[in-house]
Amino acid sequence: MTDTPHHRDVPRRAVLRTAAATTAFAVTQGSAYADTGHRAPTRIGALNDQSAVRTLTLGDTRLTYIVDGAMELDPEGFLPAVPAAYWRQHPEALTRSGRVAASAGGLLVERGGRRLLIDAGLGGNALPAALGVSRAGALLRTLRELRVPPESIDTVAFTHLHTDHTGLGFVAGDREPRKAFPRARYLVAGAEWEPFWRREVEVGAPSWDGFMVPMSRVLRRFDDGAEVWPGVTALVTPGHSPGHTTYVISASGGRRILVFGDAFHTPAQLTRPEWPSGPDVDVDAVLRARRTLLNRLLMPRTHAFAFHFGDQAFGRVVREDTGAVRWQPAPARKRLPAPFRLS
Repeated sequence: MTDTPHHRDVPRRAVLRTAAATTAFAVTQGSAYADTGHRAPTRIGALNDQSAVRTLTLGDTRLTYIVDGAMELDPEGFLPAVPAAYWRQHPEALTRSGRVAASAGGLLVERGGRRLLIDAGLGGNALPAALGVSRAGALLRTLRELRVPPESIDTVAFTHLHTDHTGLGFVAGDREPRKAFPRARYLVAGAEWEPFWRREVEVGAPSWDGFMVPMSRVLRRFDDGAEVWPGVTALVTPGHSPGHTTYVISASGGRRILVFGDAFHTPAQLTRPEWPSGPDVDVDAVLRARRTLLNRLLMPRTHAFAFHFGDQAFGRVVREDTGAVRWQPAPARKRLPAPFRLS
């Protein structure tokens, strides 16, 4: 796929000016995360780059983005509600090929000797050409390089059942697919499971034989508000999918981190929540979910994890003097480079 016209029109000097401004912003904002123990501005990646494998520690809880692969979303195909003028004004939000960097993977949560994995990446799946390009399948390798055996993960919880979040939930077995994490409980919201199981959802649905059928044999369903793991509560935020779920992780010292899945695909949607994403199944519900999430994200000592925010997966949502909100990326320790790149 070639550069989109609206990106080619951006002068190189404008891109350089924006990159310099972004670097300066990261340096000035590094101290805002003093309570995490991560101050170095070099620990903030670029929005238009694929995510490295990064770790953020909040109190007694360690969170690591286990990157599975790289995706680049077509701005017009995946985010049709975002005006072309926005991308021209924000060249730092696009890769060199004029797309949106959006890694896929799972969030590893470690505390008290236990391990939870939220989502399982893209695996052998691929984005439809109309939505972008992708290359993935590194999640299990990434875990091995971090010396995290799949058998050590006791719970796998899914934000939703799209292919870029379920890809390595199961792997090929002798006769049928088997769990990639053999000792783990597999959890999904009942409101998410039922419509997919009835085949009422086509957009983004995972393989029937490769995921849905084996999942039907092992899944445990939960409702809104359930504690799915010690200190981790489910907040069902439908709209992107029927039972899309945000996970609220409580850490020591009154800290929280919201893992909001695909409620937002780009930081622009935090500022302009009325801009839905192309695959959203219920736009009105997405807007309600985003209002709920923004109210929570703006609370003190609240952090967030975004699967698809380039190399800025960890951060906070802050309100400016003008009343507008924006994404403030967090310094997070780089453990491994991005396993794949597309541009």
